[in-house]
Amino acid sequence: MPDSQRPAEAKIIAVANQKGGVGKTTTAINLGAALAESGRNVLIVDLDPQGNASTGLGIDVADREFTTYDLLIEDTPLEGVVRTTAIPNLMLAPSTTDLSSADIELVANERRIFLLHDALRQPAMAQFAFDHILIDCPPSLNLLTVNAMVSAHSVLVPLQSEFFALEGLSQLMLTIREVRRTANPDLRIEGVVLTMFDVRNNLSQQVEDDAREALGELVFHTRIPRNVRISEAPSYSQSVLEYDPRSKGSIAYRALAEEMLARGVAATSL
Repeated sequence: MPDSQRPAEAKIIAVANQKGGVGKTTTAINLGAALAESGRNVLIVDLDPQGNASTGLGIDVADREFTTYDLLIEDTPLEGVVRTTAIPNLMLAPSTTDLSSADIELVANERRIFLLHDALRQPAMAQFAFDHILIDCPPSLNLLTVNAMVSAHSVLVPLQSEFFALEGLSQLMLTIREVRRTANPDLRIEGVVLTMFDVRNNLSQQVEDDAREALGELVFHTRIPRNVRISEAPSYSQSVLEYDPRSKGSIAYRALAEEMLARGVAATSL
């Protein structure tokens, strides 16, 4: 009997910001873990050549026989790329530095911006019954990031609570607008999540005020704190929810997952 709570297709979210060090990969891993903990079937697609999401989820480089490079360039079937992780309900399509040459190799391909879109909609997807797919994008607005946006239903933007945080966001918004105009008219902004937030720091509060003034309800109420447990977890190849389930970081990512799911229900009911 079909589950009436399960979507007909997975919701695909590109986690993107062209600035590095904003908590993008951290958010992809820990939001994915929080969604999986809530009973959703989740796939994280590591589209960053650095492969930090893959390492952070415990997949050693030597064990990445097939990767997102193979998925895009070699047309390897999804079931050959997807790996299980130590987290129940959470799977991973890993990456390696091979992906760094993808931009050059894809230039001559007429469907170069649709390759990930097609890969994530192949018939083999049905066997996994994913509820959510989170794409960890590289820290640049390159062809890989455009592939992620063309394939996605929405874009989640981690925004570091630091000086100059809003600089560069306008370029990301322009890229989203261009993708809407040319390839994915239904793409929307899932929201902006403030990361590395320090309640003791006036600057964090100023960044939040500026973000809410500029972006309004796009900014999630949940803020991800600057938390040592979040920083330590990747060195143990764990999400913060595994590493310290009661930490402030774990609590925040669970809250972000709940808020995102609630927003989705509200949007569906409108």
